[in-house]
Amino acid sequence: MSFMPPTDSMFLLAENRDHPMHVGGLQLFVPPEGSGPEQLSQMHDAFSKSDDVSPLFRKRPGQPIGTRWITDESLDFDHHVRHSAVPGPGRIRELLQLTSRLHGSLLDRHRPLWETHVIEGLADGRIAIYHKIHHSMVDGVSAIRLLQSSLSEDPDARDCRPTWAVPTRSPSSTSGKGLSPLALVDAGRGALTDIAGIVPAGLRIARQVVRDHGLALPQAPKTILNGPVGSARRFAAQSWELERIQRVSKSSATTLNDVVLAMVSGALRAYLLEQHALPDEPMTAMVPVSLTLRSGQGSDSAPGNATGAIVVNLATDREAGATRLEEIAYSSRQAKKVLHELTPTQILAVSAMQMLPLAMTPIPGFVRYTNPPFNVIVSNVPGPRKPMYFNGSRLDGSYPMSIVTDGQALNITLSSRDKYLDFGIIGCRKSVPHLQRLLLHLESSLAELEQSWG
Repeated sequence: MSFMPPTDSMFLLAENRDHPMHVGGLQLFVPPEGSGPEQLSQMHDAFSKSDDVSPLFRKRPGQPIGTRWITDESLDFDHHVRHSAVPGPGRIRELLQLTSRLHGSLLDRHRPLWETHVIEGLADGRIAIYHKIHHSMVDGVSAIRLLQSSLSEDPDARDCRPTWAVPTRSPSSTSGKGLSPLALVDAGRGALTDIAGIVPAGLRIARQVVRDHGLALPQAPKTILNGPVGSARRFAAQSWELERIQRVSKSSATTLNDVVLAMVSGALRAYLLEQHALPDEPMTAMVPVSLTLRSGQGSDSAPGNATGAIVVNLATDREAGATRLEEIAYSSRQAKKVLHELTPTQILAVSAMQMLPLAMTPIPGFVRYTNPPFNVIVSNVPGPRKPMYFNGSRLDGSYPMSIVTDGQALNITLSSRDKYLDFGIIGCRKSVPHLQRLLLHLESSLAELEQSWG
């Protein structure tokens, strides 16, 4: 048993039937040349017959919820690992419909909070794997690292093991006896030092807002993306060549993330124009910042939640894509300038202040009658930079699936993979009609940027 940090417990306490709080991922694999139907059976066996389960995947929430983790010594793999099939004609469309339904169902809190579905039936012969794990257990960066740790760069390797069988360190497994008193004193001293700096940090942010007028504040125009959500989800996914985005980034002297946000900005503008729902004021995006990567921790660091956030102006009121990119890049630079001088704890505190309105969404009428702190969440999670394989099957797509909540009915997460960026878009099925059209608008938005900066 171990105590549950507040950053973990808040995802459990906020969860209900309309607001599942798990993250997921859809992976596509191309079987090795010459393999037959047995390849899928072998992959399913590799997932369901592993008894070397890491502590992270053995823990489940104890009672009362949000206070402690309990470790299960044995797992029911028939529950956690499932064999599914895409209905005919076996297109990507049917696969996305299936994963949309799977992502909308809650995880069983009486068991460790994860599931894996091995999916057959795609007409092109690829094998799909859908994973989901509760956000109380990992953040996006940790989830991608866990996925990467189960894969190999060697196409001939046949000793790959599932994600949960790879030894990992987690807060509940680093020590069976818990923190020593000296460690608690040191941690408390460091926390007090950081918290003492929050007030001057807040004043520094306020001064910069007044001086530069470049920071996007956590108050955005109300859109159809910012109303109440139901439990049903819709998922859309597509890959873009990394080289195309990097070329625009280099030509425009902006970052790759700036170009991604400009793609999103153009797509949202076009989509909302179709819905006759584009606000006159510019929309904004909340962009998570991984403190794990910022602090330089290696890939062997403990999985968990270590994320700050910035708010970026998407400039959706600007018609020209080049102008939107310039304003996005400026807004992002100003926000990052503020974070640069803060400690991770101060970043967490400032980020919490920015997202405080989200904690008020359960109050009846709050979402309906107030403006959102931002319009959409856009996350970019670094993934493997080389071709990766699972027992000979090549990874051909890795599409993240995140969370939507009241007031935030759309979430866009992307992950790098070899020479591609894989976009995963999750939305409330009712609040975001025809969500898949965002994929067409993302392509059109990138093409416009290429024309301006090619």
